[in-house]
Amino acid sequence: MSFWSRLSEDLKTARTHDPAARSDVEIALNYSGLHAIWVHRLTHRLWQRPDRRLLARTLSQLARFLTGVEIHPGASIGRRFFIDHGMGVVIGETAEIGDDVMLYHGVTLGGRSLAKVKRHPTVGDRVVIGAGAKVLGPIEIGADSAIGANAVVVKDVPEDSIVTGIPGKVRPRTPEKKQPLVDPSTYIDPAMWI
Repeated sequence: MSFWSRLSEDLKTARTHDPAARSDVEIALNYSGLHAIWVHRLTHRLWQRPDRRLLARTLSQLARFLTGVEIHPGASIGRRFFIDHGMGVVIGETAEIGDDVMLYHGVTLGGRSLAKVKRHPTVGDRVVIGAGAKVLGPIEIGADSAIGANAVVVKDVPEDSIVTGIPGKVRPRTPEKKQPLVDPSTYIDPAMWI
């Protein structure tokens, strides 16, 4: 995918996920979550070369300072990823994020171990994670799931689930909430299940 195609896709993703977005220029200039994602794409490429890892970490920390979003350059992030409001988001080194994922502010995809192994979550496609949620450890969050605001998740979550509370309690989506998510703007707000 070309640079311009990816840029266009990112701007479209922001428009479909944020009803307050008015124009591509406004999004490109003012969306700190999008700025953090753009810098991450660069730092992730640099991270693939061991001789460029210091530069990757330095640039990611500069982005953290400017955006309030900390994404380790080692994290793997899919397409059409969106961070709404951005501030306070932390994504650890071994985190893996699928396509069409949306995070709200204050989300942590963190570790629970100091061992040099996979220690951060794997988030499936089309997952929405609400404000302040903490998803910790090398767990898997199944596709098409929603994690409610301020939930603390430390165990695997099956596909098509809703997780709320501390500790996170998992329940399947009810039949009326199992509509296919064809258009990203049809995402269901995880705060609805609090």
